[in-house]
Amino acid sequence: MVLIDSLNGYMNAMANERFLLIQMHELLSYLNERGVITMLIATQHGVVGNSETTPFELTYLADLVIMIRYFEAASTVRQAISVLKNRRAAHERTIRDFEISKEGIRIGQPLRNFRGILSGIPVFEATDK
Repeated sequence: MVLIDSLNGYMNAMANERFLLIQMHELLSYLNERGVITMLIATQHGVVGNSETTPFELTYLADLVIMIRYFEAASTVRQAISVLKNRRAAHERTIRDFEISKEGIRIGQPLRNFRGILSGIPVFEATDK
């Protein structure tokens, strides 16, 4: 397994974005041919609610894309997780509550009463009972 954390730092070491894309394509192809699992982490700049993305696009190279997003709800900073892309298998498309604590990783129930979570600006929609 190879983990690059973060692509943002990796890109800062490159002369320009074009070189990053070429080198990442070659590196990922090489590792894939040898059966190596590769994880790439890219940070999003800004604060909760700001949907600014990274200055490069590498998701076309990925077999799996997972989005973890902070959002505010009921005066609490929370995290949500969702699989956006999975080439190798069918996957669930819900957005779920997510937490990393000293006990480990917890993936909770789907956040069905919200919309706009991945934008960082969720809207709570109460359900009729």
